[in-house]
Amino acid sequence: MSSTITQQRIKPFLNEDFLLENQVACALYHDYAKVQPIIDYHNHLPPDAIAKDAQFANITKVWLDGDHYKWRAMRTLGVDERFITGDAPDREKFRAWAKTVPYTMRNPLYHWTHLELQRYFGVTDLLHPDVADEVYDITTEQLQQASHSARGLLRQQNVELVCTTDDPVDDLAHHEQMADADGDLRMLPAFRPDKAILIEKATFNDYINKLEALAGADIQTLDQLLSVLESRIQYFHDRGCRLADHGLECVDAVEWTMAEARQAFADKRSGMELSPEACAKYRTAVLTELGKLYHQKGWVWQLHLGALRNNSSRMMQQLGPDTGFDSMGDWKQAQGLSRLFDTLDRSDQLPRTILYNLNPADNEIFATMAGNFNDGSVRGKMQFGSGWWFLDQKDGMEKQMNALSNLGLLSCFIGMLTDSRSFLSFPRHEYFRRILCNLIGRDVHNGQLPNDVEWLGKIVADICYHNAKNYFNF
Repeated sequence: MSSTITQQRIKPFLNEDFLLENQVACALYHDYAKVQPIIDYHNHLPPDAIAKDAQFANITKVWLDGDHYKWRAMRTLGVDERFITGDAPDREKFRAWAKTVPYTMRNPLYHWTHLELQRYFGVTDLLHPDVADEVYDITTEQLQQASHSARGLLRQQNVELVCTTDDPVDDLAHHEQMADADGDLRMLPAFRPDKAILIEKATFNDYINKLEALAGADIQTLDQLLSVLESRIQYFHDRGCRLADHGLECVDAVEWTMAEARQAFADKRSGMELSPEACAKYRTAVLTELGKLYHQKGWVWQLHLGALRNNSSRMMQQLGPDTGFDSMGDWKQAQGLSRLFDTLDRSDQLPRTILYNLNPADNEIFATMAGNFNDGSVRGKMQFGSGWWFLDQKDGMEKQMNALSNLGLLSCFIGMLTDSRSFLSFPRHEYFRRILCNLIGRDVHNGQLPNDVEWLGKIVADICYHNAKNYFNF
C-alpha cells in the first residue's frame, strides 16, 4: 500500500507541467511562453534540405545522423563505432540508440529524446530495446508524410524563421530558392568567415585560393582579402543575411598594427611558417575590420568562444571534425574581448553583439563584459547569449540566466536557439521556455518577486519571441 501512495505523490514523467514546480510557473508557460512562435537565429541545418523540403527515409537519417551528442553517449556505453557512424543498417543503429537511452538518465539527452518522440510522433512510450523496432516503424511511416518533411517538422514546432550557418564561398542558391517558395516559413543565411581568420591552419592558403576563384581576382595582400570579404558580405546582405558568426577559441589579447597583419598575411601566402604572435595579430586585425563592416551593414555579430576541438587526433583522422570529440577549453577571455570591443567602440563602430561562452567559469565574465558596452543606443545591444553546446541543459541554462539576471537585465534577453544539425531539435525551445518560467515562478513562490503574472508573462513572452524579433529587425 505504501508503495502505491508513494507513486501517487510522484509527478508523472513528462506530463504537461514537466519542469514546472508551481502554479505561477505553469501559468507563465501555458499562457505566455508556449504560444510564442520560434525564431531560431543560429543553427546548422542543411539549407538544401529546407529548400527542397526533403523527406527522410527513416528516423535514423533524421535523428542520429550527424548528432554528436548521441554519438558521445553511445561511445561511453561501449557501442561499437559501426553502429554510430559506421556502415551498420539504419535499423541496427536505431536499436543501438534505443539500448543507450535508458542509461542516459540525468543527461539532457533523456529529456530531449522523449520530448522529440512525443512532440513530433506522438510516441509516449519510454524508448528502450523492447520497443525499438515498433518505434522505428511508427516514426519511419510518419516521416514519409508531408507533415514530417523538413519544412513540415519545422512548422509542427511553430518555427517562423531559421538562420543557417554559411561560409563566404557559399552561393546561397538554396536561400534564394526558399525565398521564392510559398508559405510563411523563412530561411536566412548567416555569415561564418572563420576559415579566412584562422591563419594558423594548414588549410588556410587552400581556402584563400577558393575565395580567389570565386572573386576572379588575386588575393595576395590583406587588403585584397578584406575587399573580397566585403563583397561577400554585400552578397549575403542582398540575400537577407543580417547576422555574422564566429566560432573561435578566444579573442586574442595582443597589441597589433595593420602593417604587422599585412606582413603576416603576405608571409603566409608565400608559404612561410608564422609565429603564434604573428597569427594572433592577424586574427585580431581581421576580426576588427570585419566588426566595422558588420556595424556598417547593421548586422548582429555572434561570437562563440571557448571550444577545444578535435581532442582525439586518432578519431579526427578516422572520422573528421564535428564528430563528438570536442570539449570545453579554459582560455582567458576578458582582456581580449575588452580590447576588441573598445577598439571598435572608440569610433562608434561596435555592432550589436551576442557573446556565447562554453566554459561556465566565464558566465560572469561574459555577462559583465556585455554590460561594459551597452550605450543606450539599442535595447540590449550587447547580449550574453543563451547556454551553448555543453551548457544548453537545465543546470547550464539556469546558471546563464542567473548570471544575466544578477549582472544585467534578463528582461532584454533574446532567448534560445538550437545550434543544431537536427530537424528534430526544436523542442529545445520548449525545454528552455519551461526552465525560464520555472525559474521565475520559483522566485514568486519564495516571495522574491511579486505575484504579477501579467507583467511577468510579458517579460517571458518577450524573451521567448519579441526581443529577438525586434533585435534582429526580422
